[in-house]
Amino acid sequence: MQIEALKLEVLYATHGLIGQALELEEALREILRILAEKLEMARAAVVLYDEEAGHLRIQASFGLSPQEERRGIYQVGEGVTGKVFETGEPGAVADISQEPFFLNRTRARPAKEKISFIAVPIRFGEKTLGVLWVDRLFHLGVPLEEDVRFLEVIAFFVGQLVGLARRVADREKALRAENFALRTELTTRLSDFLWGSKSPAMREVLNLVRQVAPTRATVLLLGESGTGKTLTARLIHELSPRREGPFLKVDCTALPENLLEAELFGYERGAFTGADRAKPGRLELAEGGTVFLDEIGELPLSLQGKLLRFIQERAFERLGGRRTIQVDVRLIAATNRDLETLVKEGLFREDLYFRLQVFPIKLPPLRERREDLPGLIEFLLRKLEKDYHRRLNFSPEALELLCQ
Repeated sequence: MQIEALKLEVLYATHGLIGQALELEEALREILRILAEKLEMARAAVVLYDEEAGHLRIQASFGLSPQEERRGIYQVGEGVTGKVFETGEPGAVADISQEPFFLNRTRARPAKEKISFIAVPIRFGEKTLGVLWVDRLFHLGVPLEEDVRFLEVIAFFVGQLVGLARRVADREKALRAENFALRTELTTRLSDFLWGSKSPAMREVLNLVRQVAPTRATVLLLGESGTGKTLTARLIHELSPRREGPFLKVDCTALPENLLEAELFGYERGAFTGADRAKPGRLELAEGGTVFLDEIGELPLSLQGKLLRFIQERAFERLGGRRTIQVDVRLIAATNRDLETLVKEGLFREDLYFRLQVFPIKLPPLRERREDLPGLIEFLLRKLEKDYHRRLNFSPEALELLCQ
């Protein structure tokens, strides 16, 4: 009865792991640890088929050293493990010292140790993904057939775990590829439009963008509303080594002071009424990417010191928290305000201003580059065509009137 109770305990613990947000290898190692410790198994391993390499290899183990685990590579049909994968049928060896087909590929078993070896297939649907094997001491009074049946149940859970993880990974890979294709198209269209500018002032802006994009420098975009600050910030990100990372925009005018701090820096559980769980802020979520602070001139004075520290140290604490969080994030800021005037009026910190002023780029308003109007109109028309599914054009007379 005791062994049956232990098996139920193992099943319960294994089933519970499926619903937890663990990395696949971490979850597999935990299943093997529970299996081995509760049922006195000497060693255990999950061996999965690597389609690219064309062989089986140990994905996770218990009781094996890293070196022994690395040796665990099997060809399909080779030894007991390879045969179980090839046939899809379980295999059991009562005493491995008496079995000529047993490879001991990992070299983990002492020569004098009497070991029984059990291997069962891991399946997901109709597909065999790999093999679950265990070593147990030969003298244990549990028939091998009972262990085989029990391990087949454990292998079912392992198969669900591996199969679902692979489906998620495949979906993420497809989404990344789709995202990359869309980003590439966006960057190409932006570049074609912007690099095609006929305005000397805009050409100078684009040269500055090209210079600063590959660096880690903080960028300050200056210009009136509608001059393309968001577009320019996006282009800097897409031309930078951080293009694979997130690009997150925060509008400093869109939220009241307390919510803006929570949005930027995140908050801990209990930080304020209604904060029933911790939440990371934009700076944390943008790890490896770029945060674009639009309308930085509207940032409340009370938050400017915290932002200054982030720029200096790339470190901050969440609202209501004590733990210091370090992130690798590039900052691009933009404003239509005169920050120097705000500094003189005491509305903007001088030290923060100088930290932001590392690489300023001033964007000219459209009225100062009328030669770009035809190209801009063409760009917007082609964009609108996708929404309205029809060909759109300006008459020559209307275009001439707009460009006056």
